[in-house]
Amino acid sequence: MARISGVDLPKNKRAEYGLTYIYGIGHAAAVEILGKAGIDPAKHIGELSDEEVARIRQVITTEYKVEGALRSENQMNIKRLMDIGSYRGLRHRRGLPVRGQRTRTNSRTRKGKRRTVAGKKKAAAKK
Repeated sequence: MARISGVDLPKNKRAEYGLTYIYGIGHAAAVEILGKAGIDPAKHIGELSDEEVARIRQVITTEYKVEGALRSENQMNIKRLMDIGSYRGLRHRRGLPVRGQRTRTNSRTRKGKRRTVAGKKKAAAKK
């Protein structure tokens, strides 16, 4: 099993899909990395030699920000938005959707489980 950037890659998958198990590497980036390392994307991770894995690791470390470094950079960007008090920062702080989605209905992923507010009733129908 190949281990790159602290992630064990599945040996039964093709290299172009196996590399996507690393945080920060998608399919397009994986194909690009394999091209720079001179490795066939159709080759399975388990079939890679130690020298080929070393070439992939070398390309990733020199040209990509992955795993812990990328996660910490994303967290720092969110923290910066919250510190300067931008609208997006306030939405992050309150745990609400950041990108303009409606919140009257939906947005349960960000808001969490419904909490009933006491004394709030639907308006009576006017005649």
